[in-house]
Amino acid sequence: MALHGLGKVTLGVPNVDETISYYVEFGLEHRGGGVFATRNGGEQLEIVHAPARRLVELTVAADDPDDIASISARLAGLGVATRQDGTSVSAVEPVTGTRVRVQVRSRIVIEPAVAATPYNGPGRIDRWGRAPFLTRTEPVRPRKLGHAVLGSTDLETTTKFFTDGLGFKVSDYMGDKAAFLRCSVEHHNVLVMAAPVSFMHHTSWQVDDIDEVGRGAHTMLENNPERHIWGLGRHYAGANFFWYLKDPAGNFSEYYSDMDTVPKDELWSPEVLHGLQGLYAWGPPPPPSFLEPDDLAALMTGAHSGTG
Repeated sequence: MALHGLGKVTLGVPNVDETISYYVEFGLEHRGGGVFATRNGGEQLEIVHAPARRLVELTVAADDPDDIASISARLAGLGVATRQDGTSVSAVEPVTGTRVRVQVRSRIVIEPAVAATPYNGPGRIDRWGRAPFLTRTEPVRPRKLGHAVLGSTDLETTTKFFTDGLGFKVSDYMGDKAAFLRCSVEHHNVLVMAAPVSFMHHTSWQVDDIDEVGRGAHTMLENNPERHIWGLGRHYAGANFFWYLKDPAGNFSEYYSDMDTVPKDELWSPEVLHGLQGLYAWGPPPPPSFLEPDDLAALMTGAHSGTG
């Protein structure tokens, strides 16, 4: 696959300073000016000012300039205007208004590879003594940006932009309500969901294991319980462990681990999942505010609030 994952997200928010402070606590490295780096992926988040929260730009990583040329040609075939400079091409997704940039970037390599966490099970002892996670005292720091989820008022058109235009593959569908799309070996890197207004739903950040999901959320909630949205649980589509929190602008941020991978496209068959089947295999049911964020009506009417 010419594409190999997400490079960066740029979030527009009305309350820049508060939102920057949140993502510092979330475990991302603030390099100044609202630009954040993950542990292994380099600079992968930027916070900029906007009247209402929105996904301003999404960067997708590609291998080489030949990939840029072929994507430019496919977008032109869809009648989408592009800007290119040899190592990147950008276009505005016509429904959501999000600028998507495909850029030549190095593949993310996690070295040394993270050792498997030793867990005991019935009839199986992989560790002796106290569980090693008890000695983890350092802050949780995400390894990389995994995926972004955006609402679209025209699911078919937005999905076609990513698949026919950029080269994403469909992993699964949630009926006619959402499409899980991948540009890497992970189950999904973009999820497009049908919505009454185009909006930013959440970004998702990979951590090492379920204990890091729990430790990260515990720390974020210890003095700010209002940040809690949904978790702990395990998704069906993608199978990853999750915990969702809310930033001061109203965007959700997810810690995740253990996602399904698709090493070869021919080994994976998309499923059509119905109802809440695709959302979770176990855990608490999703709250109404996850399915329809509290500020959705305000976003629809153009009434902007910095708190979500």
